Amino acid sequence: MTRPEEESGRGRLPRTRQGSPPSLLLTLLGDYWWGQTEPLPSAALVDLLADFGVSAVAARAALSRMVGHGLLASSRSGRNTFYRLTPRGQDVMRRGAVRITEFGRPREDGWDGRWSLVAFSVPEAKRSLREALRTRLRWLGFAPLFDALWISPHARHDLALAELADLGVTTATAFVAEWADLPTASLPPQSAWDLEGLAELYRRFVATWEPTRAALGKGAIAPVDALVKRTEIMDAWRAFPGLDPDLPARLLPEDWPRAQARELFLQTYEQLGAPASVRVRQVIAAYAPELADKVVQFSVTSDPPGPRPAPVPAGA
Repeated sequence: MTRPEEESGRGRLPRTRQGSPPSLLLTLLGDYWWGQTEPLPSAALVDLLADFGVSAVAARAALSRMVGHGLLASSRSGRNTFYRLTPRGQDVMRRGAVRITEFGRPREDGWDGRWSLVAFSVPEAKRSLREALRTRLRWLGFAPLFDALWISPHARHDLALAELADLGVTTATAFVAEWADLPTASLPPQSAWDLEGLAELYRRFVATWEPTRAALGKGAIAPVDALVKRTEIMDAWRAFPGLDPDLPARLLPEDWPRAQARELFLQTYEQLGAPASVRVRQVIAAYAPELADKVVQFSVTSDPPGPRPAPVPAGA
């Protein structure tokens, strides 16, 4: 459910690629184990990842990685290992859910024309730090107008400075300004983003997932297939908040495709929820029947977004 911060130092979250075992694991826990503190059998988590073609070795490595970064805590009972979300892991889930569900929500364009700017200095030799900082700023909706001058149309400079401080960057400043259109050397702030390339990504998202929505309208889907597709569409959609700065409407092309893509995501994700949660219940019940009733399905269309009870399959 969340896009982890990209820093591998002590206390930070691991880097995750879209579709990687850690990314899938985070999505599964956010979608079906929201708010739960009870530990899950490692065998159940390994089996769930197997539905995505992840080997047992890779699944266990992903679990260990999550433990190492403070998202999961492990425990043993006899020969069995269990994993639960830590308080920090729960907090990461909550913050990520807010970012994902609020992203792209229609709103009135009350923008005042002011831009948040953040400037910083990080030695070129500290490449991992520079990469971590860039990733976090992009997640907040910033982009580099110049190499070390990042901008956003939203009042998020305080959040950006907090991220810099968290990474130990002390040579930084932030301010708010309006753009002056110079007649001879004008560089519009929105040129910091590749809007044409981003629009193409939205169109590809629609082309990829429209067949799934159409198929759902024609009939039922197997629980395993629903789980895989629901996780994949969440994993694909949650990449956009780190790519799209959510510019004010007046700065966007008239045919901006985000609204179409967001509607497709919301509808498809919700329709896949019930059968997908059935699959999660099946897997968990095979190892810990007493935990099956705790499975939920996260809803992005409820008000407010959050978990709701998963349907009980026939014969359960």
